[in-house]
Amino acid sequence: MNEDLAETRALGVLGWIAAEERLLPVFLGATGTTESDLRARAAEPVFLAAVMDFLMLDDAWVVDCAAALGFRPEEVLQIRAALPGGDLPHWT
Repeated sequence: MNEDLAETRALGVLGWIAAEERLLPVFLGATGTTESDLRARAAEPVFLAAVMDFLMLDDAWVVDCAAALGFRPEEVLQIRAALPGGDLPHWT
């Protein structure tokens, strides 16, 4: 997956998180981000990478988000891999 497509998909994920009443406060609390930060930083690839990292904390979130956005859950890893830092080794 190329970086442009990954950024577009990650923006969709950010929109999904923002629309989830139960999840948005968790995201904001976990990242220290404010709602105004979401709008200001949404186009930053590094911020979008953090969005994807957050989503991948819970398999249920991955499945629900992928279903809502119309892609396979496995694509979440491909999206993350195409964003900054995605090529780093995973030791877990």
